Amino acid sequence: MSKPQVGQAKPGDPESRTVIQPKGFREYDARWLYPDEINLRGARELGLGFGTLLYERGAKPEVVTGHDYRSYSAAVKEALIEGLIAAGSTVYDIGLAITPAAYYAQFALDVPAVAMVTASHNPNGWTGVKMGLVRPFTLEPKEVNDLKNIVVEGRTMARDGGRLLDAANIRERYIAELTARPRLKRRLRAVVACGNGTAGVFAPQVLNAIGCEVVPLHCELDDSFPHYDPNPEDLVMLKSLSRAVLSAEADIGFAFDGDGDRCGVVDNEGSPIFADKVGVLLARAIAGEHANARFVVDVKSTALFQSDPVLRSHGATTEYWKTGHSYIKRRTAEVDAIAGFEKSGHFFFRHPLGRGYDDGLLSAIAVCSLLDRANGRSMAELYRDLPVTWGSPTMSPHCSDETKYGVVERVMRHFQNLLRKGDPFAGARLIDLNLINGARATLEDGSWCLIRASSNKPELVVVCESPVSEKRMRQVFAAAESLLSSFSEIGEFNQKL
Repeated sequence: MSKPQVGQAKPGDPESRTVIQPKGFREYDARWLYPDEINLRGARELGLGFGTLLYERGAKPEVVTGHDYRSYSAAVKEALIEGLIAAGSTVYDIGLAITPAAYYAQFALDVPAVAMVTASHNPNGWTGVKMGLVRPFTLEPKEVNDLKNIVVEGRTMARDGGRLLDAANIRERYIAELTARPRLKRRLRAVVACGNGTAGVFAPQVLNAIGCEVVPLHCELDDSFPHYDPNPEDLVMLKSLSRAVLSAEADIGFAFDGDGDRCGVVDNEGSPIFADKVGVLLARAIAGEHANARFVVDVKSTALFQSDPVLRSHGATTEYWKTGHSYIKRRTAEVDAIAGFEKSGHFFFRHPLGRGYDDGLLSAIAVCSLLDRANGRSMAELYRDLPVTWGSPTMSPHCSDETKYGVVERVMRHFQNLLRKGDPFAGARLIDLNLINGARATLEDGSWCLIRASSNKPELVVVCESPVSEKRMRQVFAAAESLLSSFSEIGEFNQKL
C-alpha cells in the first residue's frame, strides 16, 4: 500500500520510479504518453489499482486482458497483468486483439471485467486502457475517479490468489460468431482500410467470410502507421479510402480505427458518409423490422434521428445523450433501446442484433446486410434517400483540460440567456437547448450547433448542421466561432470550415 512517486520520467532512466500522471485518467477511460506520462512500473500500479477497485466494488476478481499492435503495447499489458495478479485477480489474456474481441471474451469466458491496452486511433507514443467492471459496460466517470484516487493516493492492496490463464483461442471464436450467419446474396466488393492497425488481422477475414470480395488497403500490421493514423474520422484516411474505392470500382469502403471498435464508411461514388448518417440508414432498416424502436445517439449527431419521416412513420423514437462510447453504451441499456449510434463511429446493437458493446466489424456487417436487402441499389442511392442536411466536420479548437469545462459552463449560460430573453443566435430564435453534454442549441429553422468539452483531449468540440442550405450551416458555424473567439482560453480551430 505504498504511495507511488507520481511524476515525469527522468531521461535515460525511465523505470527509476513509478510514473503515472493523474491527468491520464479521463472521463471514462485512460490514456497517457508512454513512457513520459506512464511507464511500466506505472502500468503495474494501474493493474494493482484496478484489481483493488474490483475488490472494493465487490466484483468477481476476474479480468480479460488484450493489447493492440503498437511496439510497446505488449510490454504495457504484461506490466498491467503483473499488477492485476498481485491484487489477487485471475487474468484471462487473449493476446493481440481488437477491443471488441476483448468485450466478446467477457461473454465467452463468463468474466465480468476487462482491461484492454489500446490507444485506439491516437498517434504513436500514446497508450491507454479501456476498462470495465461489468459487461458490456466500460467505466463511468465515478469509477474512473475512484480508480485514480486508489492509484494516486497509494491505496492499492496486494492479495493472494492471483493467476494468469491463456485464452489465445478467443480470436477464432470471436470471428466464428461474427460470421455464423447466412452469406450475402449479393456479391459486394468492399475496400477494407485498417491503417496498418490491429483490425488488419480481423476485418478482411470477417468480411470475406460473409461473402464480400475484399480489397485490402493498408491491412498489413505496421506499428509505425506509415500512411496515416488509423482513424475513420481523419480526412487523410478517408481520402485514401475514397481513391481506393473508385479505383477498385467497389460497392463500399470501410475504414477501421486502431482497435477496431469504430467503422467509417465511403460509398460507391467515393464519398465519405458521416457515421451519424450511416446510423440513420441503419435505424431505418431496424425500425422497419422492430415497431416503435427506441434509439440513443450522442449530441453530435444529426437531427434526422428525430425529423426523418421514415423513422417517424415506424414510430421510432430517439434520445440525444452524452458523447462517449461509455455513456451511449450504458444509456442504450438503461432505456432498453435496440441500438445506439455515435457520430464518431461507435455503434451499439442490443438483442437481438448484438450484445450491446461497440464493434466496428459488426457495424460493417450491418451495412453489408443493408446493401444486401436493397434490391440492387447502391450505397450512394440509399444515402440520397435521406432528407438533405448540411453538417460541419467535428471541429476542435484547443482549450486546456484545466479550463475547458469552465468555458463550456459559460457557453451554456450564454445560450440559456438567449433562450430566456428570446434573443437570436445566427439570426434566428432558439427553440430548444439540450444541456446534457455541453450546449446543443436548436434554432427555429431546424439548424443547430453544439459546443462541448472533449472527453479525451485538451479541446472543445464544435459541430453544426442545417436542413436549409450549406450557406446557412456556415452562418451558424460562424456565429459559434465568433462566440468562442471572445474567450481568451480558446486557441485556433484544428481546421477551417
